[in-house]
Amino acid sequence: MNVQHEITLLVEEIQRLGTKNGDGKTCVKFGVLFDDERCANIFEALVGTLRAAKRKKIVAFEGELLLQGVHDNVDIILLQE
Repeated sequence: MNVQHEITLLVEEIQRLGTKNGDGKTCVKFGVLFDDERCANIFEALVGTLRAAKRKKIVAFEGELLLQGVHDNVDIILLQE
């Protein structure tokens, strides 16, 4: 799968699992995304896809690398719907 296609799928999953924040942007906790069974089946490397999407300014989140357990409560904010 190519990176752009995975980012498109990631946007769809964030929209499916997320809620609107105070700014009207869709956001989801990393733990919710990581633990979702559908996401687990789609993304071989979820963290890598998130980092690629962050570099392209499609999503925003605190820090560089997200780890399961440690960063479960980090918000992933969708910048481009």
